[in-house]
Amino acid sequence: MSRVLTWEKQNLISIEPLSLAEIQTIFSLARYYKEGTESGQLKFDALEGRTVINLFLEPSTRTRLAFEIACKRLSADCISVSGGASSLSKGESLKDTAQNIVALGADVIIMRHSSSGSADYLSKTVDTPIINAGDGSHAHPTQALLDTFTLTERLGDVNNKKVTILGDILFSRVARSNIHCLLKLGAKVTLAGPNTLVPKEFEAMGVTVSHNLKDALEDADAIMLLRIQHERQTSTHFPSIGEYTTSFGLNERRAHWIKPNAVIMHPGPINRGVEIDSKLADSSNSVILEQVKNGVFVRMAILHLCHAAHTKTEISLPK
Repeated sequence: MSRVLTWEKQNLISIEPLSLAEIQTIFSLARYYKEGTESGQLKFDALEGRTVINLFLEPSTRTRLAFEIACKRLSADCISVSGGASSLSKGESLKDTAQNIVALGADVIIMRHSSSGSADYLSKTVDTPIINAGDGSHAHPTQALLDTFTLTERLGDVNNKKVTILGDILFSRVARSNIHCLLKLGAKVTLAGPNTLVPKEFEAMGVTVSHNLKDALEDADAIMLLRIQHERQTSTHFPSIGEYTTSFGLNERRAHWIKPNAVIMHPGPINRGVEIDSKLADSSNSVILEQVKNGVFVRMAILHLCHAAHTKTEISLPK
């Protein structure tokens, strides 16, 4: 017996358009790929003969490599292109670059770009599946999905669980996508950090904003640390890195404020000794490396689902 997965979206631009059922569909397929891989199956034929273009116009390690590995596990040919190696550096428009990539035979385009809205623009320009790997400060949907997938593995269910996101919320696309995803799953989200990086305006999204670190941490079921996004800031939002660490860094002393089994997360890259001490980042509470590992399986699921929607191919899983 098998069950058919319901999925109709050929693009993944942000979390907002996804229903709870669609998020669960992604998780089901990611779980299938994870269980298959852990049982020894290293290749799947879902994208055999297909070509995926990794168009990364901003630096990346985890996301780019995870997508490359996901493509290879799905038997697709994956070609990664950086901004400096593309004709964008010669003045070619993003539209022309994308149309040329499609003309060359791309079946899926994954894109990271510094401009918010760029992935949405691209999805309206070409009729090829577009997967957003991060656009400015706007969205990073695959990161949010792998984060929440990892949380559900550790907690079983995030409904009514308190998740505190601590750090640079103002400039973080990861935070925005995680807020949307966690709320759809029924979590209670608290944002914490200095008021310059965590303004009260975020409460309009349905979250709690706290500038008192102890209050934000002590009853949290999970704590997601974020680094300071220096590259997106146009002015100084706190006196120094040292002062941020003194006031809001998660260290061994403050670890006494958190529940013994609280989950510690970080999307990376980690600035050890700034937002989190090494001992906590490497502790049994930490799922940071599990997030990286799950990033491959969640992205395999997204690639498969978006391509299947585009080609109108049915996906079925064993019951």
